[in-house]
Amino acid sequence: MANSVLVIADSGTGKSTSIRTLDPKETFIINIANKPLPFRGWKGKYTQITKDHPKGNLTSAATAPGIIKAMKHVNDKMGHIKTIVVDDWQYMSSFEYFDRAHEKGYEKFTQIAANLAMVAKLPKDLREDLNIIFLTHSEDSTDLNGNRKVKAKTIGKMIDNTLTLEGLFSIVLFGKVNKNDDGELEYGFETQNNGENTCKSPMGMFEDKFIPNDLQFVISCIEEYNK
Repeated sequence: MANSVLVIADSGTGKSTSIRTLDPKETFIINIANKPLPFRGWKGKYTQITKDHPKGNLTSAATAPGIIKAMKHVNDKMGHIKTIVVDDWQYMSSFEYFDRAHEKGYEKFTQIAANLAMVAKLPKDLREDLNIIFLTHSEDSTDLNGNRKVKAKTIGKMIDNTLTLEGLFSIVLFGKVNKNDDGELEYGFETQNNGENTCKSPMGMFEDKFIPNDLQFVISCIEEYNK
């Protein structure tokens, strides 16, 4: 069973930038939105995998079957890869919703939720030395008592009523931007619930409630905890 992490954050808070600290020789990125990565020199580190370039470490799969195929390929054929990053995961559901916009009724929402769950649960069947990092956007919502709650972005209440996405993960980090004493911005991840989000992690995995937006640091903490 692979390690699985869900990272939730607003756009522009350093979510995708956190990939920069990973070793590209051991990392494979599933770039759902097929957009440039937000750090200098990424093209020299990550190249598209093709039939002519089978050693590539980047693909732009955007459907559940495509993402699952890519993850299984890395699992079975690319033993040197230790981390798979699924970037902009929320677009998997958005693109499927747009593709099925002409369909009436609720069945499409059930299928979209099922596809999310199918992808989220796949790490349980992958090798133990793999880390699967899902990066997705956040959205504001309210709980049953009307209190504000920040959660993983979905395409609506029909999905939320069917699936609690965060419930499929033991580690859910939240991207946050703080100002330090000098007024400079610090980009990081929250590791524990602050009362208004769905953040969580096993007790003792992370020493601090706010850590750098550094995915290699996150993986190191997980590996140390699992020893």
